[in-house]
Amino acid sequence: MNEPKPLTWSAELVPFQGIVEQSLAGFYIIQDEVFQYCNATFAGMVGYVADEMIGHALRDFVATGFVDEVMERYHRRISGDVKSMRFITQGRHRNGETIFIEVQGSGMEYRGRQAVVGVGINVTDQVLRAEELRKSREQYRKLVNYLNTVREEQRHHHARELHDVLGGILTSMKLNVSRLNRHACNTAVNEISDDLNLLVNEAIGNVRAIAESLHPQALDHLGLQAAMASHLNAFRKRSSMRVVFECVPPPTELFAHYAIGVFRIFQEAITNVARHSGASCVTVRLLADAAQLRLEVADDGCGMDVRREQTPSPDHHALGLLTMRERATELGGYLLIDSQPGAGTRLALNLPLRSDKGVA
Repeated sequence: MNEPKPLTWSAELVPFQGIVEQSLAGFYIIQDEVFQYCNATFAGMVGYVADEMIGHALRDFVATGFVDEVMERYHRRISGDVKSMRFITQGRHRNGETIFIEVQGSGMEYRGRQAVVGVGINVTDQVLRAEELRKSREQYRKLVNYLNTVREEQRHHHARELHDVLGGILTSMKLNVSRLNRHACNTAVNEISDDLNLLVNEAIGNVRAIAESLHPQALDHLGLQAAMASHLNAFRKRSSMRVVFECVPPPTELFAHYAIGVFRIFQEAITNVARHSGASCVTVRLLADAAQLRLEVADDGCGMDVRREQTPSPDHHALGLLTMRERATELGGYLLIDSQPGAGTRLALNLPLRSDKGVA
């Protein structure tokens, strides 16, 4: 069986030359590293007319930093190493500006010798918009990171002020009420002082609870594992939910910003379980080795439509999910949420542990 003859521009494609010339896409033929043909559209992308490009070297129309890459791709197709390629490259416009061209070219025979025949589209606007979007997202993440840092600093400050200042004032009041009670000779005064003592004790308990919610003291003094255990113990008492906590702590101490980031994700996940899941049991796993930390929070509740919940709405907790994702990204990790209506929810946080990122 005879093999088909190689496709040649002169024999097979000339009948379509009128269509090619009027096409909104740019067409070109490059042979011996020189333009043998291009239509008006392709030439116009770099500010020339077709006759001005024909006979000139490919490298003359490529941005300086991309010449080696473009020539390497050209020779790979000429040699047959790769038949076809599609990529975005940077062209050099006649006025000196850089433009972005998406090209797809294939190696084929033209007038008896190998050439690259392809099509190009000017994607400068799309690339610039994508770059602006990337920068905007990067700025957004920096802003979120900054706001998280400032918020944690403020929480820490307010917790310390509540504990040290207001807690100290209330403790002094408690001592004075006790003195008053000891020295009072009137039954009515004793009853009043007893009531005051109860109120002061309640206020002290509330101040401690508020300070703990702002910034858990166990996190600073005992570490992430102890802070999570304390939070889960309080959650168990409030919710009457069965709680399972499994922990293999990191082999070395976490940096403070890393520990608080993991704790806040854990805290938000537990809050979501309490508010939305209707679960009877929640299982928390904190697993770590020298390379990675993994946090899992799973419940047996009502589950959710993850895609729907990721759309911000006053009726959904999507902002909480978004906050957890951004915290995970800030720490260099990623967050996965697996859930279906009626099938419970499992949240998994995976974070790399590196000496310059999260482990002391």
